[in-house]
Amino acid sequence: QVKLVESGGGLSQSGGSLRLSCSASDSTFSANAISWYRQAPGKQRRWVARVGTSGNTDYADSVKGRFTISRDSAKNTVYLQMNNLKPEDTAVYYCTVVGFNYWGQGTQVTVSS
Repeated sequence: QVKLVESGGGLSQSGGSLRLSCSASDSTFSANAISWYRQAPGKQRRWVARVGTSGNTDYADSVKGRFTISRDSAKNTVYLQMNNLKPEDTAVYYCTVVGFNYWGQGTQVTVSS
């Protein structure tokens, strides 16, 4: 089973930026698309962004134009650059391998107004 580790979360003021990282334990990661999800308190986990093996990307409407997902296959790492953060971005952020039930432990992002 692939082990995923998210990092980079923290506290930001509204309008600030954070960069999340998702690192994996083996090459399954680099051979598949990777998605970021987030779960706010009391709400369902929701999809945020996806990066394919060729670097193609998709975003939820709520983050389009503010977040950028990218990958470094040589490092088995996917990044989520989050700019112009809003209080509604507050959530635990998770990465996952698309098509597999592999999830990290999540990283908390808190945005204050």
